[in-house]
Amino acid sequence: MTLNNKTIAFIGAGNMAEALIRGLLAAKEVEPEQIIAADVRAERLSFFREMFHIRTAHNNTAAAQAADIILLAVKPQQMGAVLNEIKSNARGRLVVSIAAGISTDNIERGLGGKARVVRAMPNTPALVSAGAAALAKGAYATEEDLSVAEAILGAVGITARVEEKLIDAVTALSGSGPAYVFYVAEAMISAGIEAGLSKELAGKLTIQTILGASKLMVESGESAESLRRKVTSPGGTTEAALKVMNDRKLVEILIEAIKAASRRSKELSGG
Repeated sequence: MTLNNKTIAFIGAGNMAEALIRGLLAAKEVEPEQIIAADVRAERLSFFREMFHIRTAHNNTAAAQAADIILLAVKPQQMGAVLNEIKSNARGRLVVSIAAGISTDNIERGLGGKARVVRAMPNTPALVSAGAAALAKGAYATEEDLSVAEAILGAVGITARVEEKLIDAVTALSGSGPAYVFYVAEAMISAGIEAGLSKELAGKLTIQTILGASKLMVESGESAESLRRKVTSPGGTTEAALKVMNDRKLVEILIEAIKAASRRSKELSGG
């Protein structure tokens, strides 16, 4: 889906907006003059102008009025006020939201009616163009709207279409997922240090191990289970480590943790 001749207004100029703008420009999906970033922070807008040569605005209403696509990249607690600001200028425009916990129904009502809304749940690896985002369309959005949203989010990683009822599960798995990997990395580094490695070396080896394992899963086409079995020799070191993890019920802990994240996502969205 092409974004030719489409002007995109980013309402909120935080890290995720920066990642998306950087990705869109790097992929040549749009030209700088097709992007407007709106934010209350003057220094942030100055950075965006200097870094990306895009248009900026202090006024959300003006940014929305000048756009074909409005991308909501504000904190959930700011959403109500922002929707009230832009609702008179959002009519007929595609609205894409990356705000956690805010349903398409809430956004549609906040915009005063039958707004075309697509909700997306990206994750922080989008900052290095390795993100994973799930998208769900609201009651009035079209398949073409969904394709446009995919073109935007796809500039910084992979996308998947889901029913909105699954967004909480996506939030728990891939939205919060990077934190789980970082947590495991912290533990691996600590274990390496306890075993006598320097902090620098333990960190270097841990990061490369996680990167390499992820790359192997992507490029081999094999399942995680199959790859785990291949590296687990009977009576070997890996088996000894996995036995401790199994005895301590690590798998059950991780599953319960992700379920807890999903429940919390539902609570935050009023579900």
